[in-house]
Amino acid sequence: MIEVLATYPHRWAVPRPVWQQLFQNARDEIGILAYAGLFIAEDMDILRTLAERARSGARVQILLGDPDGRCVAARGSDEGVGESMAAKIRNALVHYRALRDADGVEIRLHDTVLYNSIYRADDDLLINPHAYGIAASHAPVLHVRRAEDGDLASTYLESFERVWSGASPMS
Repeated sequence: MIEVLATYPHRWAVPRPVWQQLFQNARDEIGILAYAGLFIAEDMDILRTLAERARSGARVQILLGDPDGRCVAARGSDEGVGESMAAKIRNALVHYRALRDADGVEIRLHDTVLYNSIYRADDDLLINPHAYGIAASHAPVLHVRRAEDGDLASTYLESFERVWSGASPMS
């Protein structure tokens, strides 16, 4: 059983087609857990894919940091970018506005310490582990596939669900 399909030294090094294919291949579930994930929100092809997958019956869950939350403020301070972390989230929310009313798409805000960002399409995940003081775009990415309950991917899926259950729906 192979759980780790690929590794990338930095999130910015993941080829764009990998991101596009990840979401295009989803049939049942798409999940995005990040503070801002602005690079996804700014990609119109990916936004169209998310909307299309939702129209085809996939559940799309987008979890972003609460721009007014204490954890976002702390992360901005840790990375030395201050208020720009919250500004990036607000910018991403503007881009996601087109998806907010789409059936099958739900956006929530969380105020949790993120140890990693998670990008899910059914059983495939791109995991972006965070490193203290380093922007997520400069941290590595693991492409993993869920093989069975209790495997590597399942651990991250459980983490996603915990953050989702404690997050606040967008008003």
